[in-house]
Amino acid sequence: MATKQGSIGVTTENIFPVIKKFLYSDHEIFLRELVSNAVDATQKLRTLASFGDFKGEVGDAKVTVKIDTEAGTLTVSDHGIGMTADDVDKYINQIAFSGAEEFLSKYKDTANSIIGHFGLGFYSAFMVAKKVVIDSLSYKEGAEAVRWECDGSPAYTMDKGSRTERGTDIILYIDDDDKQFLEQSRINLLLKKYCRFLPVPVETDGNVVNSTEPLWTRKPADLTDEDYRNFYRELYPGQEDPLFWIHLNVDYPFTLTGILFFPKIKNNLDIRKDRIQLYCNQVYVTDSVEGVVPEFMMLLQGVIDSPDIPLNVSRSYLQSDSAVKKISGYITKKVGERLDGIFKNDRADFEKKWDDIKIFIEYGMLTDQKFADMAMKFVLLRDVDGKYFTLDEYKTLIEANQTDKDGNLVYIYATDPTAQHSQIKAAQNLGLNVLVMDGQLDSHFIGMLEQRLEKTRFVRVDSETADNLVPRDTKKESGLSGAETDVFARMFRSAVPHVDKAEFFVTFEQLSAEANPVLITQNEYMRRMKDMAAMQPGMSFYGELPDSYNLIVNTGSELVKRIVDEAREKLMPSTTEFTDELEKADKELRAVDAEVKDNKPTDEQRKQRADIEGRMNAARNSRDKLADDYAKERPLISQIVDLALLANGLLRGQQLRGLSQRQQRRQGEGVCGQQVGQLPLEQAARQLALPHRCRRRCQIVASGAHRRQPQHERPAHRRHNGLAADKQISFFH
Repeated sequence: MATKQGSIGVTTENIFPVIKKFLYSDHEIFLRELVSNAVDATQKLRTLASFGDFKGEVGDAKVTVKIDTEAGTLTVSDHGIGMTADDVDKYINQIAFSGAEEFLSKYKDTANSIIGHFGLGFYSAFMVAKKVVIDSLSYKEGAEAVRWECDGSPAYTMDKGSRTERGTDIILYIDDDDKQFLEQSRINLLLKKYCRFLPVPVETDGNVVNSTEPLWTRKPADLTDEDYRNFYRELYPGQEDPLFWIHLNVDYPFTLTGILFFPKIKNNLDIRKDRIQLYCNQVYVTDSVEGVVPEFMMLLQGVIDSPDIPLNVSRSYLQSDSAVKKISGYITKKVGERLDGIFKNDRADFEKKWDDIKIFIEYGMLTDQKFADMAMKFVLLRDVDGKYFTLDEYKTLIEANQTDKDGNLVYIYATDPTAQHSQIKAAQNLGLNVLVMDGQLDSHFIGMLEQRLEKTRFVRVDSETADNLVPRDTKKESGLSGAETDVFARMFRSAVPHVDKAEFFVTFEQLSAEANPVLITQNEYMRRMKDMAAMQPGMSFYGELPDSYNLIVNTGSELVKRIVDEAREKLMPSTTEFTDELEKADKELRAVDAEVKDNKPTDEQRKQRADIEGRMNAARNSRDKLADDYAKERPLISQIVDLALLANGLLRGQQLRGLSQRQQRRQGEGVCGQQVGQLPLEQAARQLALPHRCRRRCQIVASGAHRRQPQHERPAHRRHNGLAADKQISFFH
């Protein structure tokens, strides 16, 4: 053929700088495009042969990638359909034309949806090459080899080629800036990344780098569990075997195949965007699958292969359209059906795997409405005894004993069974069941269940006293007058040491005599808001608020009764004048407020109000000082408060050192009266730093000092030796 020169049919001479800089996000993509094109050319020849349009032998249908470091070239060769001069002019010199389009229009009913074509994909070669040469010989009878050469400008040269065998060589003269692509190790890595599952053998440096029949292209009935595990190990070497998997296979209304694996997720919400690999007819496209699968499924691993997912020119960024939405919905449905099937067919195995898949299911229910609808049948709740329940099963279990006065079903849960041990035991002693909700998403999951389940409330086991976790119609009065409540609240509050970012509100309730003298609870709503704020930056307002605790003094406790009786006798009389002054001032204040018209006080009324409030503050401060001084002289008050703080994990670091210092001062004063609530015996003695002689047998006496008790007077006292570390008892020192 005669030498031909011309300009490539583009609309602007700036097309090559655009290709070089912007067409592809990574320059390494060029190798995927060229190898994919070579595979497509081979696949086309097979299709032509199957229809009788090609009479010759298909022969060695492989693609070869060869490096010549001396010449500075990288060559991609195939034995596919090749090209004539007219083909080159049509498919190479006219950039905007897709060769696959014409081919598919003829063989659309049987061809395997060829996605590669000589067009923009081919021109990705100029990202790394200063010159590109094509040497090709068409399969057509009597065809003549053609050589095409271009240095990256719109000008090209086309002449007779030297190739004697059917197929095409793409020869890249690598740029000086991209010499890494002349390193065999670099090419090996890229071929493994992009071409490891292409349907035609790909060879480099004498080795075939790909598997032409990956597992997802085979029928599930022909595969064993070990086949799936081996494939997982090939994809993710060094990781634990998956829990189970889902084999996707659909051909209508879209084509989709693939395998999704459920790894062991544990309690770590790690949404990574590279767990699932997207392929298009076995050509690697991307591991950024946002939009193709729902967000929660990016916790899974595996491969998805579909030619129906629309791609931009680089095949690297997905576009949103109805086909993608259908595919996403189908995957969600298949995952839900698979989980439901495991639950129904092998409940024991499902429960065994629950802790590893819990976060996946909860995340799916929180972010995908359709998945949530399916998962309501198989999502599980686990109680502190390690038993699992479906939502319906658990409702049946607790509705008789955990329905409050308003008809709400109360789900009681713990977030830290070890730290909340005493509260859990107190609830169980009342016949209440306690769930474990210690997952990363459980605070959000609880909120979702409260919305979905009719007349349902979740309360943490330490948000109320055990008696009040399920509110009933009857509630015992504290037995204190209004004035006593104010004074004694101050008395106990003054015994609370400083705790960082925490505030305490003292209340009095008459609980059982067996309950601790002082208990600490935390408001359910505020605590839950703070928990969610830790995961959602938009809720930072709640996260910055101090933790709010209720310090509940149990007036049913014998120890508290003793403290209260003594305070009535020795403290209350000295506060009478200040209490009377407060009551008098309060009446005067209400009288002034009653004379204010239209909520607009006069200057005189403002002055009167300020004077009265000043008297009230002075009286209140004086009464508070009496309560503070009285509490300082009664170490038993601070001891039972310290014990409650300690039991709730609120004394740490400096606060815990302060406890030790306070205890040493009490010992120096020769005082040892205290109740060590529900802590284990040895633990309480150790943490409160009692002197050795007092860790054994002693009792409270009226003076507050201790004395040894004769053995015969101690029949009910528990021995230290042989006491189990987790045995909960109440005892006195």
